[in-house]
Amino acid sequence: MTESRIDALSAAGTSVWLDDLSRDMLDSGELRRLITERGISGVTTNPSIFAASISSSEQYRAALADFLVSAASEVPESASGLPSAADAALALICDDVTAACDELLEIFEASDGRDGRVSIEVDPRLAHDSAATLAQAEQLWKRIARPNLLIKIPATEAGLIAIAQAIGTGISVNATLLFGLPRCRQLVNAYFTGLETARKAGLDLGSITAVASVFASRFDGRLDPQLDALGTPEAIALRGRAGIANARLASEIFEKSTRSARAQLLFARGARPLRPLWASLGTKDDRLPDTWYLTELAIAGTVCTVPRSTLDAYAEHGEIPNQSATGWREADQLWNALDGLGIDYTETVERLEIEGIERFTAAWDDLLAQVQREFEAAAR
Repeated sequence: MTESRIDALSAAGTSVWLDDLSRDMLDSGELRRLITERGISGVTTNPSIFAASISSSEQYRAALADFLVSAASEVPESASGLPSAADAALALICDDVTAACDELLEIFEASDGRDGRVSIEVDPRLAHDSAATLAQAEQLWKRIARPNLLIKIPATEAGLIAIAQAIGTGISVNATLLFGLPRCRQLVNAYFTGLETARKAGLDLGSITAVASVFASRFDGRLDPQLDALGTPEAIALRGRAGIANARLASEIFEKSTRSARAQLLFARGARPLRPLWASLGTKDDRLPDTWYLTELAIAGTVCTVPRSTLDAYAEHGEIPNQSATGWREADQLWNALDGLGIDYTETVERLEIEGIERFTAAWDDLLAQVQREFEAAAR
């Protein structure tokens, strides 16, 4: 069976989560099939996914028409006299995420909370506002009210404050848009700070968890054109490798963080380790294998979240990797080589974070514009 490749990864300790969700996928039973037949054990979402899903589905159009009729008296109206597009979009997204949480609850319970998780992201326009991010995280946590929910919070400087505060109140978090290694170290501190706050408040530490979403392929999308422009054999040999090397160095940070006295004290009280999650694993360069990032980053103890195309490709012809090979020293040497070619690491990760927030914000704005157009059409 082709699914045995995904099963093999799961058996070796790598969780494969689907980076996609839609009303059609839920209502058709497709998500259930991917869970039972493909071995998917979690779901992640983001504004880009929902913008694409809502724009391409008649089911959302019908749901928005119902929302316009039934919720007009309850939802604050905009200047146009129509319900808020943001509130309507959030209602659709929360309904989908709630349904996905219920689909994955059995896996969540069977894995003692390790898997069966579903992520929902706070409004990316709040990425630099700690208080507003925390307020929406609390709102989403209360609204969906599922134990297997993860609230995605961008790991900006402001986001780290919100992450620590959210964890301190018992909210489980997916810290997203992670690129730089210094930011990974800051996230470790934020996670432990949040757990210490939760412990002082008498909360059950075992019910709180976090994953750290480190993006991979976006490094290569940014750096490979620079390497192509250099054109030397040394530069060409580094194409498609920066994101993988960065993720492996991040895994070293997270692994070593579990050995500290601070961590051990929290673990003794039931806390869970901060788990690496590799994001942006879809291959965007035709010159690379279509399973390139998943194969290279399927490391035991981590999560790989993949788009549907990568999932299908791996199930059909993916290679089972040697998961015992961490490659930390090789990864460090690769980034030293990039530095020798004039690639500035700090500048790269700062630019990637800015671009990541800009992309998700643009997708969110596009989503709201779509909802507004549907409201206006239905009101005519």
